[in-house]
Amino acid sequence: MKLKKKIVLAYSGGLDTSIILKWLQENYDAEVICYTADVGQEIDRKKIIKNAKRLGVKNIIVENLKDTFVKDYVFPMLRGHAIYEGVYLLGTSIARPLIAKRQIAAAKKYGAHAVSHGSTGKGNDQVRFELGYHYFGPKIKIIAPWRIWKLNSRSDLIKYAKKNDIPIPQDKKGAPPFSVDDNLFHTSTEGKVLENPKNAVPEFIFQRTVSPEKAPNKNTFVTIGFKNGDPITINGKKLSPGNLLQKLNILAGKNGIGRVDLVENRFIGIKSRGVYETPGGTLLMSAHRAIESVTLDKETMHKKDEIMPKYAELIYNGYWYSKARLKLQKIVDLKRNKVNGSVKLKLYKGNIVIISRQTKSNAYSIQKVSFEENKSFNKSNIERFINFHKKKLR
Repeated sequence: MKLKKKIVLAYSGGLDTSIILKWLQENYDAEVICYTADVGQEIDRKKIIKNAKRLGVKNIIVENLKDTFVKDYVFPMLRGHAIYEGVYLLGTSIARPLIAKRQIAAAKKYGAHAVSHGSTGKGNDQVRFELGYHYFGPKIKIIAPWRIWKLNSRSDLIKYAKKNDIPIPQDKKGAPPFSVDDNLFHTSTEGKVLENPKNAVPEFIFQRTVSPEKAPNKNTFVTIGFKNGDPITINGKKLSPGNLLQKLNILAGKNGIGRVDLVENRFIGIKSRGVYETPGGTLLMSAHRAIESVTLDKETMHKKDEIMPKYAELIYNGYWYSKARLKLQKIVDLKRNKVNGSVKLKLYKGNIVIISRQTKSNAYSIQKVSFEENKSFNKSNIERFINFHKKKLR
């Protein structure tokens, strides 16, 4: 007896991936296995399992990856101070490589011949997923329904769902919805009123942050402790990577910190407008730069700043597993063992103020920088230093 082929679908339990699930069952003579990566998004495990079983799925995987996501993906990226086009902290971009890796692992475990995702044909995520799939499973087939099916509109999807008795949430029956992606690091919102750059962002779309106007009228203080370049404590208490980021998300979010409104250049050549909320990540970026300022030498810091735009672009474009990104990561992490200490921040109505930096590192010398006369810095050398650089002007 010939064994039935298997497809592992990246499944959220929502309308779109439920439609994809049914479509795969109808168009491929294969068993569909549902895979959900919990990277800190709002997730209803019972709903995911219920909806998948309702469509006849036997194998449903819901994998908790929160700590792995933060420790092995978010933290290395933060060490590189990766910011795309000046403001985007790459929240969606950094989650896709991990999901792709684990989806391929599931495909190999169950002997699946193919994997499938629900990314649309105009977005970046299809590239990110498929580069990850190729890296870990180059012989496994990729099925991208949005690029090949004939369901070309929202009304087509709704009709298909009704025909196949797939539950349609009330907010999905009318106009196209906002496209929302969330994980422990960030939330992104695109579509609808946001598509026209002249339109202001309506307050109701923000999910993680209050407006600065409605933030508390008093300061919030937080101290973040670092070891080997990674945050490990909040106010002296050691936390797991996932719990640490979640706590910072709450602290920053209620103080109106972490909002970005960006018109970005997608990898595939389209400009798009998105609104991002990265509250905890915004705190960590500020704190990490502050602790590096008193622990790293000038050449190391400037080299990191020099490579950052390329490093960020590689992540944005889905090249997390590439040799190019790994090569830059080695530069980023060259002296991370020196990045130890703590940074105290003041949070107030959308602002972050650095209050103090504490470290045992000797990279910063109070004696050398002091305006008081001292013997630790030879000022007579400065004239020779200036004269040397005068020659470079010619």
